[in-house]
Amino acid sequence: MAVGDELPFDNILDTLKQAVCALRDAQIPFALAGGIASWARGGPPREHDLDFFVKPEDADRALAALADTGMRPEKPPEGWLYKAYDGDVMVDLIFEPASGPVTDEELARAEEIEVQATRMRVLAATDILATKLLALKEHDVDYDSVLEISRALREQVDWGALRRRTEHSPYAKAFFTLVEELGVMDARAA
Repeated sequence: MAVGDELPFDNILDTLKQAVCALRDAQIPFALAGGIASWARGGPPREHDLDFFVKPEDADRALAALADTGMRPEKPPEGWLYKAYDGDVMVDLIFEPASGPVTDEELARAEEIEVQATRMRVLAATDILATKLLALKEHDVDYDSVLEISRALREQVDWGALRRRTEHSPYAKAFFTLVEELGVMDARAA
């Protein structure tokens, strides 16, 4: 499979169930994150991998739990995530995103919902967007996914909290201008 190719969504969902069961069986607190979390909350199904948030102190155990299911583990040099591969499906175990280390409070805000007949905690829409906005950098400014997510999940977002959490980012400031001008968010909401 070439880099950038989309995987069959069913493959991603099969790996999702396998990973959730492994993390749950190992008693590791986690939350589904990223694009699949957005999809689970009603957003678009456009993703090429799975993201889970785990606390830094649980990251090694989480990676071992996935490896025990037959996934190929990897500790990349970035130092803020681990990866596991289930065939062509990549699972990211994120413990220190650009928004800061994953905390008990962040995991507690994640709501337990049913995804593909499996109960799991899914990041709050506000946390999904904050993570994506704070990951935007000078050489990686792409508003496609954050605009798509914000349109689909607009009623679930605490716009005031999102603005406060991302106010130090010039890219987040530009995002707020976009969502206000496009009518995704009422300027009075934040």
